[in-house]
Amino acid sequence: MTVVSARDLNKRFGSTNAMHNVSFDIEPGSIVGLIGPNGAGKTTTLKAILGLTGFEGSLAVLGRDPRHGRHEIMKRVCFIADVGVLPRWLKVSDAINYVGGVHDRFNRDKAMALLAETDISLNQRVKQLSKGMVTQLHLALVMSIDVDLLVLDEPTLGLDILYRKSFYERLLNDYFDKSTSIIISTHQVEEIESLLTHLLFITQGEIVLDSARDALSDTYTEVLVNPDHLEQAMSLNPIHSGDVIGKKSLIFADVSKASLQEFGEVSTPNVTDLFVALLSRE
Repeated sequence: MTVVSARDLNKRFGSTNAMHNVSFDIEPGSIVGLIGPNGAGKTTTLKAILGLTGFEGSLAVLGRDPRHGRHEIMKRVCFIADVGVLPRWLKVSDAINYVGGVHDRFNRDKAMALLAETDISLNQRVKQLSKGMVTQLHLALVMSIDVDLLVLDEPTLGLDILYRKSFYERLLNDYFDKSTSIIISTHQVEEIESLLTHLLFITQGEIVLDSARDALSDTYTEVLVNPDHLEQAMSLNPIHSGDVIGKKSLIFADVSKASLQEFGEVSTPNVTDLFVALLSRE
């Protein structure tokens, strides 16, 4: 069963289109990057999936409409927001006990193992923790719940680079080859592109790319063009150009690689460069 099926989702805030005819599918076991600049509609899309905002269109999450079946959906979904809000008076040990008491899929041993990799003590209160440590605690609690869909909205905001790297490594190790699907919403493309199996680029409330990551080479080609071939290459209407060590790097869509090879070195653009190319065009 498709984990998320969205068709023509629309949501406006005044004159702003937070979602405009947004359609996509998320399959079991996929790691999906919902990628876009700030204000692109990422969080609104996630809120629709989680039943936290109204919308027009058709949306099924684990076979249920989140506008009517949110209680049942959230038994099988976990959500990490960009800011982990926990009561400042709460002890770490009490937070673990609470989550264990309200969610029958919570794995206490896993939470303890995750916290053991941090400087957080079970006797500390939330108010004694730094912003990064609060985020670490939140991640440890939520990632210790066995779910079918894990939704992450800028999950490493406020963490230093070492913990961000550790978090994504653990995410990949814990969920690779499992049936759990993951949606990661971020504008920091370079940090997650190696994890992803599927890409959704969104800007101004519209999806501008919906593709499996390993299918990018079927559509997009990057060429490091030799100067004497630049005019001829530009005549094929690249979607983006940039300067690289005295040469032009051009990205093409739906142009055969065979016809581009005479211009210079041909490759598939990485996710970060493709993100810049498509959003600059938009």
